[in-house]
Amino acid sequence: MPESILVVDDDPDIARFVEVNLRSAGYDVSVASDGEQALEKAGLLRPDLVLLDVMMPRIDGFEVAHRLRRNPQTATTSIIMLTAKALATDKVLGLTAGADDYIIKPFDPIELLARVKGTLRRAKEMRNLSPLTGLPGNIRIQEEIERMVREDLPFAVVYADLDNFKAYNDQKGFVQGDRLIQATARVVQDAVMEFATDGFVGHVGGDDFVAVLRPDIAEGVAKRIVEAFDAQISGFYEPEEMAQGFVEVEDRKGEMQRIPLVGVSVGIATTDVRSYAHFGEAVSMATEMKQFAKRDARSSYAIDRRRAD
Repeated sequence: MPESILVVDDDPDIARFVEVNLRSAGYDVSVASDGEQALEKAGLLRPDLVLLDVMMPRIDGFEVAHRLRRNPQTATTSIIMLTAKALATDKVLGLTAGADDYIIKPFDPIELLARVKGTLRRAKEMRNLSPLTGLPGNIRIQEEIERMVREDLPFAVVYADLDNFKAYNDQKGFVQGDRLIQATARVVQDAVMEFATDGFVGHVGGDDFVAVLRPDIAEGVAKRIVEAFDAQISGFYEPEEMAQGFVEVEDRKGEMQRIPLVGVSVGIATTDVRSYAHFGEAVSMATEMKQFAKRDARSSYAIDRRRAD
């Protein structure tokens, strides 16, 4: 399905020029001739991008941008301002109003398409980021593993998640739980960066993380994740809880239960021992290894060393 763009300009010649060039590039284009019509169509069509002229009668582009950002239906829609003024104040006003970029008239089709493609690409990347950790989410993780499989590159999938996290979240609250997830994200990122600058780290969701990297560094990264996580977990418990190695929580029956401290389990799937025809195969193997690591009461990792043959 093509990405949709709403062009807003009270000059019909400019609107037509923009519309034709965007349609020829494969976009689904709609046109509005003033601010009121722009707001109405944006709420109805939910476009991916609004190309918005600044100088319009009744409601100018700045006010339209403000209203688009305040409307939950269009709050995340990308906005590029079209302005005939090159003054810095107009650029600042546009960006302050919520615009993602601006184009100064007159512009050529090449610049127009480059700005549109860049803005839509950045918006797509931002939508695919975890709002909690800022890491790429499931779509990007899948794309990265699929790229490795498609290009027949050697790779390893390192899958990490937290043990006993739900109990921790229930006892300490969501704010502390989110802090622990963010800290874990930093641990995984730092471990990957310690061994390579070209590794990929993604946040599956909740307390699950995936790294895609070279097979030769995978075990070192997993070991570092375990060490670094255990070194910082004391900051998330009271001293007496750390000393006893568990927390006591009252269950629904009113009985006290001993819940182990949160740990991390890491599973590794690698092309060193088998090939993968699909990203799901690699993730499944890493998940299986992660489950094997969870048999250890402490933080630990497990790597698939079984030859496919």
